[in-house]
Amino acid sequence: MTTANSASVSITLTTSNHAQGWQQGKTLQITADSIAIYLPQESAYRLRKIQMAARKIEKLDIEHALLKGNDWDEASQWAFALGFSCVNKLEAISFCGEPAMIERLQNKLAVYAWSRDLTNQTPAELYPLKLAQLTSDYITNLAPEHVTTRLIQGEELQEQQWMGIYNVGKGSINTPCLLEVDFNPTKDDSTQVAACLVGKGITFDSGGYSIKSSAGMFDMKCDMGGAAVVAGALALAIKQGLDQRVKLYLCCAENMISNDAYKLGDIITYKNGVTCEVANTDAEGRLVLADGLMAASETGAPMIIDAATLTGAAVMATGGDYSALFALDNEAAAKAQASATSTGEAIWQFPLEAWHQDKCPSVFADTANSRTQKGGGAGGASNAAGFLSRFVANEGAGWLHFDLAAAYNADDSSLWAAGATGLGIATIADLIAKH
Repeated sequence: MTTANSASVSITLTTSNHAQGWQQGKTLQITADSIAIYLPQESAYRLRKIQMAARKIEKLDIEHALLKGNDWDEASQWAFALGFSCVNKLEAISFCGEPAMIERLQNKLAVYAWSRDLTNQTPAELYPLKLAQLTSDYITNLAPEHVTTRLIQGEELQEQQWMGIYNVGKGSINTPCLLEVDFNPTKDDSTQVAACLVGKGITFDSGGYSIKSSAGMFDMKCDMGGAAVVAGALALAIKQGLDQRVKLYLCCAENMISNDAYKLGDIITYKNGVTCEVANTDAEGRLVLADGLMAASETGAPMIIDAATLTGAAVMATGGDYSALFALDNEAAAKAQASATSTGEAIWQFPLEAWHQDKCPSVFADTANSRTQKGGGAGGASNAAGFLSRFVANEGAGWLHFDLAAAYNADDSSLWAAGATGLGIATIADLIAKH
């Protein structure tokens, strides 16, 4: 088979080894006009191996993959899609099987493609108001009769006491904002909100005066990955027939250095009265999420889920292979684990107790946003979650925090192309649909 500039290639999955010669027993078996992925029936980590095979196939310069044959189930086709899709090739797959399954896979791929493309955009393309606009337009177009939006921006944030977003974003020429998207299929304003989603939307993170290194700053266009994931989760749930009222809050800002930027030692007084001393301007994600979590808590929703590319500590602990999960509510955490298992996404629960709120002390305020040690010191991811827990109602009942350590890859790997992954979308969509 000539792979150079190949337009479409048929891909089959098989448990029988039909190849001869040097290809016998190989995972990829190439013929004149197709490629077979050979995995014995008892093969361990089957889906992982399919994703790795898809990554190898994409590197053969194949523009479009046509999945064919009776051995492809829904999970295996999705694993292939994750491995094959990449920048400029996010939807270049044709699925096979029953029409209903094909439709589910196509809908899922389209949402992941939107979310991943959003995260991959440059900081010049995607500033806070543009992130809010693109998200609002995308979700509204899915169900225009059921969606309303509200945008609070610039000085309005200060006037309405959304002080985290305001302070983090005030140093940039690009206006910070808080976006609320209300999906209400009942069209009744008195309907209880079943769940709220909150996303960190830092469209570029210089680190502020706690400035990042050049290498550390290079991929910081992805720091709005949490916003892209929760927006994608709501979009996917709508496509899957969501019939409950769900609100989405995106906390959008650009963390820059200027004469107006917030500084080390500043004290932020939040809407709920909590005071926070800025110990690290590069721990800005938790500062903006605090506003979103308070807005979500005001709705009285029994489930609140936030997602963020929040800490390097979570990446170091998981190797970037899992999303880190934090919860004070063991029942809510168990639901998240069940949804992750059913959707095939990898999450790992990290420690979080009420006393983690006290891990970032301040002499001058109720808390600091971090500690002055590099990376926030030991237990940085749990300490960040502890900070967030100050801003959720009911002592954290029904609250889940996803630290998206697997949201973005700076480089190509055996499983993923470089760029955003979209991991977390399916898990969170499943959670809000089942709640």
